[in-house]
Amino acid sequence: MKFTSTKPIMLASSSPRRKELLELVGIEFTVRPSQVKEDLPFTPDEPERYAIRLSEQKAEAVFATAPDMMIIAADTIVVKDGKQYSKPANEAEAVDFLMELSGQTHEVITGVTVMTIDCKLQFASRTQVKFRTLNPSLVYSYVRSGDAADKAGAYGIQTAGMLFVEHIVGDYQNVVGLPVGELIEQMCQADLLTLEVGDA
Repeated sequence: MKFTSTKPIMLASSSPRRKELLELVGIEFTVRPSQVKEDLPFTPDEPERYAIRLSEQKAEAVFATAPDMMIIAADTIVVKDGKQYSKPANEAEAVDFLMELSGQTHEVITGVTVMTIDCKLQFASRTQVKFRTLNPSLVYSYVRSGDAADKAGAYGIQTAGMLFVEHIVGDYQNVVGLPVGELIEQMCQADLLTLEVGDA
């Protein structure tokens, strides 16, 4: 499977997870991480719009350096009861986050922006994640492994953080960090991508 794009694609992210997801579906792209600080004030009444605004900031920053490219940017947030669980500042905060989410259902929201010189495509994807009642020893061990440090909500569903998850409702890839199925669908509908059809 392979897609062609109307312009060369640049991923505005250093996330190895987003990079891998795009590679898996046959997208050719380069990477230029955005240096934007994720310091917008959180809006608990509009978490989807907040996530989209973060992705838009990243896209705009990279687009300013590469206006001839198609920029894909995303930002993933974790929310429960109006509180955002961002990337933990330290191990103690990571433990606190995970124990607060223990036995509870939270939402993972990824805002996406695709930007070219004449197009801006934006959307957000939501997935509900239910955590098991967590064993504190498991939480401490996971946090000490370092895996929680760079992840919203202090866990990765595609790594050992999968042990915390009882079930999800929605797009698994969204929890990983990029709702790639919806992204490809929307880009194709906007005529930004075309699936290459090979010989039968």
